[in-house]
Amino acid sequence: MTFDVELLNDTRFRDRFLIADESIAYLDGNSLGRLPKRTQTLLSEAITQQWGHALIGSWNSHWLELPTRIGDKIGQLIGAGPGNTIVTDSTSINIYKLASALLKLRGDRRQIITDRTNFPTDIYILEGLRDSLPSGLELTLVDIAANNHSELYAQLDSAITDNTALVVLSHVHYQSGLALDIFSITEIAHRKGARILWDLSHSVGAMPIDLAAAEADAAVGCTYKYLNGGPGAPAFLYCHPDLRSSLSNPIQGWFGAARPFDFTSEFQTHESISKFTVGTPPVLSLAAIEPGVELTLEAGISYLRERSIALSSYFVEHVLQDLTALGYRVYSPQDPQLRGSHVSLWHEHAWPITQSLIGDYQVIPDFRAPSLIRFGFTPLYTTKAEIDRALKALRETLLSGAYRKYPLTRSGVT
Repeated sequence: MTFDVELLNDTRFRDRFLIADESIAYLDGNSLGRLPKRTQTLLSEAITQQWGHALIGSWNSHWLELPTRIGDKIGQLIGAGPGNTIVTDSTSINIYKLASALLKLRGDRRQIITDRTNFPTDIYILEGLRDSLPSGLELTLVDIAANNHSELYAQLDSAITDNTALVVLSHVHYQSGLALDIFSITEIAHRKGARILWDLSHSVGAMPIDLAAAEADAAVGCTYKYLNGGPGAPAFLYCHPDLRSSLSNPIQGWFGAARPFDFTSEFQTHESISKFTVGTPPVLSLAAIEPGVELTLEAGISYLRERSIALSSYFVEHVLQDLTALGYRVYSPQDPQLRGSHVSLWHEHAWPITQSLIGDYQVIPDFRAPSLIRFGFTPLYTTKAEIDRALKALRETLLSGAYRKYPLTRSGVT
């Protein structure tokens, strides 16, 4: 494959991030994005001026509008349209809220469908709903394999029936990086009369998404990966505007009320997307999201996707050419159109190799059990030089045996 060297070496946005140590090759932005420099300035202002000097007056001047203002900016990245996206709570809680609300529209349908290897929190939430809601709901786990993409849509078409109430899927798979076609799968679900909820956590900010054009019912996503919102930053949720009035938030908190500062004891829901908020928003972590979102909008999702493909394809080609003899296998789809912005390698010694990359070579990917090393290519700041260092380290740790000194027991964040 011929690569666009200029695109691979394009670092026009890299200096907008804090790069504390250029000797570190950071390839874990698919798990935690880097810190935008603007976030440092903004948080200092929020702490010193807004909180320190203006005190409670900053609710009216700065803070109350944060969930909807930032939500609308994220909406531009997911094809949502204004007023249909809000930043609130965590991804897990947002899945619970939206899945519960959509299931109330189920009629006599009893089935929930998700991927057997979906991100665990998605499955846990659905299991909890199955066990807590009445009427004998059943959860069906469908096997979606990265290597059977041609069969995937037929498999889902067969699995979704006139008994299916809700389908919950990840746009990009957290392990393999397989990217699903939101349009095709949403059409299948709707043709069968089912609702669909998309998890965009591993795609938002790195891939084009158009929820409105796909007529998706609802979506959730996190902001601390490709949007660079900071560790544990609040998540977002989207609801199709034609559905919103029919849905109710199962967690009725005061910020989801129509007039929260009337302090009435009887709950009356907000009619806007704010109906899906619950309690007081975490202002500082919420405010920290905005600079990363604005950088993503400034760069443009088409450019980011093009560069993402260039970076990941460069990595994949060199792994296939140079590293398969050492036992590495590309676990992600080799067709760049079928994957997101991370690539997973399988190796029988994946855990100690990961630790050696970090400890011996200052190359930072992450590990996913049982045997995957994930490399994230954040197109805003990842460089070709970082990828070259990772490729070299993957080879050297095996040839030198450096990985053998690391214990097999896993601990902490992996």
